[in-house]
Amino acid sequence: MSGHSKWATTKHKKAAIDAKRAKSFAKLIKNIEVAARAGGADVAGNPGLELAVSKAKKTSVPIDNINRAVKRGAGLLGEAVDYQTIMYEARGPQGSALLIECLTDNKNRAASEVRLGITRHGGSVADPGSVSYLFARKGVVTLPRKDLTEDELLMSVLDAGADEVKESADTFEIISEPQDLRAVVEALEESGIEYDADEVEFVPSMQVDLDADGGRKFLRLVDALEELDDVQNVYSNAHLPADVLAELENDD
Repeated sequence: MSGHSKWATTKHKKAAIDAKRAKSFAKLIKNIEVAARAGGADVAGNPGLELAVSKAKKTSVPIDNINRAVKRGAGLLGEAVDYQTIMYEARGPQGSALLIECLTDNKNRAASEVRLGITRHGGSVADPGSVSYLFARKGVVTLPRKDLTEDELLMSVLDAGADEVKESADTFEIISEPQDLRAVVEALEESGIEYDADEVEFVPSMQVDLDADGGRKFLRLVDALEELDDVQNVYSNAHLPADVLAELENDD
């Protein structure tokens, strides 16, 4: 699940760390290949590739894997890399909505596996446009709260184009327009503020609260989708309130 909402954090605690790490590596490698194919193997002259490589390094992807992905994407190893992005829309438990972003070299396989993953785990495939209108593409920077206050954070990033700061128990999320994301990150770095992740994501305009039963079904659905090789990101408007989170954590 892309994003760093409370329920995503809970789900990650439940996941097998090594398996998630391998899956994360595979997604980052794919992003490098796509960027290299689009703009060439020169990192300095290809901003998209520079960003993809930077994210991979931050997640500790081995440098040999990164270099190989750059060469493969740029066609320097004699392999053809041709991925396309496809978005699928779905409904989850209790009226929740999901956007499933795929990066695939086989559209038919992706469509079949995503549909199966949705229907087998309690969701339903939605018509194109019936879910996507609930989301807007935004830049999202996530950082630990530590001793920061919301006002201090706003002072650092407001002039860089940040639209709002969302606060949760142990994290802040800075929301901006996609084109302002790099400026927000640079403002944080200039202020000496550490951040965990910076992504362009689909952010919901409103959230849907789930109860414990809906939360369990929802997490199973997202887990199943994220296990698919073609799925890069899953976005949702589902929200698990604090009491529901506590009950789900006790399931362990």
